Amino acid sequence: MGGPGGRWSIARAAVLVAGLTAVSTVLGFVRDVVIGAVFGAGAQLDAWFVAQGVMNVVLGLIAWAMARSVTPVTAREAARERAEGTGCRGHRGFEVSLTLTVLVLGLAGVVVGLLAAPVTSLLAPGFDDAQTATAAALTRIVLVATVLVAGTDLLASLAQAHGRFAWSSLQGVPFNLVMIAAAGVFGPRYGITALAVGYVAGSAARLLMQLPPVLALGARIRPRWELRDPSFREIVRLVPPMLVGNAVVNVNTLVDRAVGSTLGDGAISALSYGWRLVDLPETLVIAALLAPLYPALGAAADDRPELRRLVDRGLSVVVTVLTPICTVFVVAAAPLVATAFGHGAFDAGDVRATATAVAWYAPALLALGCRQVVVRASYALGDSRGPVVVAVLAMVVNVAGDLVLAPLMGLAGIAAATTASLAVAALLNAGLLHRRHAGLDPRSAAGLLGRALLLAAVAGGAGLGVREALPVLPPIVLAVVLAAVVGGTYLLGLAALRAPERRLLGEVLGAVLRRR
Repeated sequence: MGGPGGRWSIARAAVLVAGLTAVSTVLGFVRDVVIGAVFGAGAQLDAWFVAQGVMNVVLGLIAWAMARSVTPVTAREAARERAEGTGCRGHRGFEVSLTLTVLVLGLAGVVVGLLAAPVTSLLAPGFDDAQTATAAALTRIVLVATVLVAGTDLLASLAQAHGRFAWSSLQGVPFNLVMIAAAGVFGPRYGITALAVGYVAGSAARLLMQLPPVLALGARIRPRWELRDPSFREIVRLVPPMLVGNAVVNVNTLVDRAVGSTLGDGAISALSYGWRLVDLPETLVIAALLAPLYPALGAAADDRPELRRLVDRGLSVVVTVLTPICTVFVVAAAPLVATAFGHGAFDAGDVRATATAVAWYAPALLALGCRQVVVRASYALGDSRGPVVVAVLAMVVNVAGDLVLAPLMGLAGIAAATTASLAVAALLNAGLLHRRHAGLDPRSAAGLLGRALLLAAVAGGAGLGVREALPVLPPIVLAVVLAAVVGGTYLLGLAALRAPERRLLGEVLGAVLRRR
């Protein structure tokens, strides 16, 4: 793929990751459709999502923070190895991190499993006794997956630091295949428990997918306890702020579901399915971009002009691609949800509730994409304290919004609070990156965002006009027509404004084709 600082190395890697991730994403979409068709957006599925949330607290508080802390440190070591012309000589700091993470998560999983019932009652106060018992039982099963997912994330970080992205991009394939089988084949017979067992089996399959690139590197990973290793100590210095930052994200999700549990059966599922639909382009665009961008930012930490160029390129891709997609989600929420999930036990009421969540979640996608780029740049520069402070402020916005808006707006209020909190986080993090590190060109960023919002308003108006004029079309046809109208209007607007980003997609694809 070329060195991390190469002008088009990130573009090529992002296209590769996007293509491979698309396979996993399609299967993930099929998984969600099958689960929705078998179980519907009801009490059982609400319990399943709460159980996943409990597991994510354990996983998110340790594994995510450790994996993200490992990436920039290991990427710099890998860059030195490439410069010296040597192969992978091993990464002691990584091995110590992997050893401690697995041990701590194993112990934490046991403790949380013992406390599953009271924890579930706390996180879903609106559940009745039967729902609480179901969620607690599911939690004890899925907690087994914490160690498996942690190992997967850390091994993927090691491979990505060495420029190997293919296997980590495909890890969702075996997981989703297992989950589809668990829901479609075993769900009707064994109920919601089949999903929990499938989650553990699928997580084991994901872990196995990370072994080929690690073996290809020649890295001999072994347990290590060298807590004074310089690389490990550098990793550890990044962990606490990232730990707090990710804990804040999990708190937002848990509060959303706690408040949602008071709105009646199916509320949590509608919110979760709404976010899953909005999250599809996030997986394809943001995750695909950040996989190669994060190590490159770490390698360019001492070259400020190059870092600013990388940030500008990342923001341009995110805003140019995600803005029209967000607009489509707002304009075509109902036909999209009906097409995606309106099958089997997922009835018309479930479609309406989920469409409401999609429309209010949609702007959060753009805010999330921008936030991810600027936060990764701050992390690469060794500044994780600022993003943590911002995350805490955003959490306050989200919690306050949930408590104030949910009684007034129902599901829409919870989704709106999430969108507002992500928008606040994106703006504040961008300001910090500029003021503290001169890592962002504010005029360029403001111009990019201003053009995007203007064109979104115009394209959205065109889409609404078409929706009102063609109300009787089948949902799938109406969704396609609205997407075409919004996307076409947006592209014409870029051309009319002679916006610099109008050439972005062609430049990236052209560079990839020339490098073949």
